[in-house]
Amino acid sequence: MNLAKLVRDGLWTNNPGLVQLLGLCPLLAVSNNFVNALSLGLATLFVLTVSNLTVSAIRNVVRPEIRIPVFVMVIASLVTLVELVMNAYLQTLYDILGIFLPIITTNCAIIGRAEAFASKNRVLPALIDGFMMGLGFLLVLVVLGGAREILSLGTLGQGLHLLLGDAFEGVYWTIIPDTQGLLLAALPPGAFIGLGLMIALKNVIDRRVKQWRQPSSSPVAAAANA
Repeated sequence: MNLAKLVRDGLWTNNPGLVQLLGLCPLLAVSNNFVNALSLGLATLFVLTVSNLTVSAIRNVVRPEIRIPVFVMVIASLVTLVELVMNAYLQTLYDILGIFLPIITTNCAIIGRAEAFASKNRVLPALIDGFMMGLGFLLVLVVLGGAREILSLGTLGQGLHLLLGDAFEGVYWTIIPDTQGLLLAALPPGAFIGLGLMIALKNVIDRRVKQWRQPSSSPVAAAANA
């Protein structure tokens, strides 16, 4: 098991949100602020991690002909568990996220990891892969949601009490005081633009790193080119 590769793939090289571009519907719709993005990201992280663990554990007893329906049943059961818990303890947040909670079941990133990795690997690698892929998706959501909230409201973390309890009511950070806000950042087009900028930044970083790692030409080759 190459632990470093699993970590690198989930967080950067094969990030579900920036590279695979999977699960974009909830990612773009819910990332209008930091708290909503964090909440959906945590739910997706839980489902992806536990579904990978479960699929890997039962991979030798599930017939290949029915593996996809079984994977969907596992994922749907976990999503239902998340919905019930949020409905019981985080009612307002549950209402805000709405339809985007149940459609985690059809998130291609979760089904894709179950089929491509968990069903072919042992429990520990599958668990780590699911956690890292979920964490990578969570980080994209949080960065995009935080950036959109800062640009539109000038704050970060408004509504934190919806996730962490009444003790955090009124607790948030004012990043840009007395701002009029950029309305575009709060609207759906702002989500597309923000994600596009994040993907572009990742590509620039990858290109710079690749150029930095390339060995410089030898003095003989440089003289010949001259």
